[in-house]
Amino acid sequence: MNLPLSLATAGFPLGEPPVRLRGIGTAVPPYRFAQADVAEVAGGLLRDRFPDFDRLAASFRNTGIETRYSVAPLEWFARPGGWRDRMALFQQAATALLCEAVQRALVAAELDASEIDTVVTVSTTGIVTPTLDALALDRLGLRRDVQRVPLFGLGCAGGVSGLSVAQRLAASRPGSNVLFVAVETCTLAFRRERPRKADVIATMLFGDGAAAVCLSTSGTGVVLGSGTEFTWPETLRIMGWDIHDDGFGVVFDRSIPAFLCTHFAPAVEAGLDGLGLARSGIARFVCHPGGAKVVQALEYALELPDGTLDHEREVLRHYGNMSSPTVLFVLKQVLDASRQGALLLTALGPGFTAAMLPVYGNA
Repeated sequence: MNLPLSLATAGFPLGEPPVRLRGIGTAVPPYRFAQADVAEVAGGLLRDRFPDFDRLAASFRNTGIETRYSVAPLEWFARPGGWRDRMALFQQAATALLCEAVQRALVAAELDASEIDTVVTVSTTGIVTPTLDALALDRLGLRRDVQRVPLFGLGCAGGVSGLSVAQRLAASRPGSNVLFVAVETCTLAFRRERPRKADVIATMLFGDGAAAVCLSTSGTGVVLGSGTEFTWPETLRIMGWDIHDDGFGVVFDRSIPAFLCTHFAPAVEAGLDGLGLARSGIARFVCHPGGAKVVQALEYALELPDGTLDHEREVLRHYGNMSSPTVLFVLKQVLDASRQGALLLTALGPGFTAAMLPVYGNA
C-alpha cells in the first residue's frame, strides 16, 4: 500500500519513530447463521414474551445482514442459562477466538509470539479473572514477562480506543512489539425470559468475532497516528449494558442514527483539529458499521455519496455487528484493497463516545 501523505505533514514530531501496523488478523467462531434462520428461531422464542415481536420482525430483513457467526449453536438460545453458564462459555470461546486472531496477525507481521512485549486486550461482552490475555498466554507461547493491559467497558468503540492505547504504548517504547486484540461474544447477551425492545434489536444485529493487530516502531507497514476521543454530554443512556440476573441487557437507543446526523460531523472536526489535521486531508473514513441505519447516518453526517462506505456494508452483510472487532475487519478490507490516501478510523461506544485514529502510508 502506497499512500501519498508524507509523515512530515501528518503530525509526527521530528525524531519520533512512527508506529507501524505490521500485521492484522481476524477470526470468527464455528457457527454460521443465516439472518432468515435467526429471525425464525427468535420468533419462536420471543413472540410469547415480547408482544410487539411480529411488528418488529420486518426489521430482520432491513439490517443489511445476511449471515453472522456465534460461539453457540442455534439450539443453545432456547436454554441460554444464567451468569455462570454464559461466562464459562465466554471464557472458553473468547480465548479460542483470541488465539486464532493473534496467530493470524503474527503470521502477517512475520513475528513469533515470543517477540511480543505488550498485549492490550479489549472485551466488553464477558467477565473472567484471570483475564483472557492470561488464559491465552501459554497457548500462544507468550513470554512470562509480557506486559498485559486488559481493557473493559469500551463497547463498540473499543476497536479504535484500544488500538489508540496500543499505539501510545508502542510509541513510548521504540522497538518493542505490541499486540492489540479485540474479542467479543455479543450473542451470549441474548435475553429470552424478559426481553425488551433493545434486546430484540440486538438479536437482529449482533454476532461474534475477534481481530488482532501487531504494532511496532520497527519493520514496515502503514503508520498509526495518535488517537483521540469525543464524549458528548448527557448521553450516558444512549449505549451500554444494564446488568440483570440472566445476563447483560442491551442499552441501544433508537435515536442513535438521528443523533449522528446532527452531532457526528462536529465531533470529527473537533477531533481532527486536536490532532492538527484537516478534513480535506482524509481520503477515506473507516467506520464501525453498527447497523444499516447507522452506516446511512454516517454517510449523511460526513457528506459522503451514498454507497461510499462499501467495505463497512460488506462486513456488516457477512458478519453483523461484532462490537469492537468490527472496525478492524473493515480496516483489513480497506488495506487489502490498497485504498490510497490518509484514513481515519472511527467507532462509537458507551459514554456516548466517538473514537478516532488516523492511518497513514509507508514513508
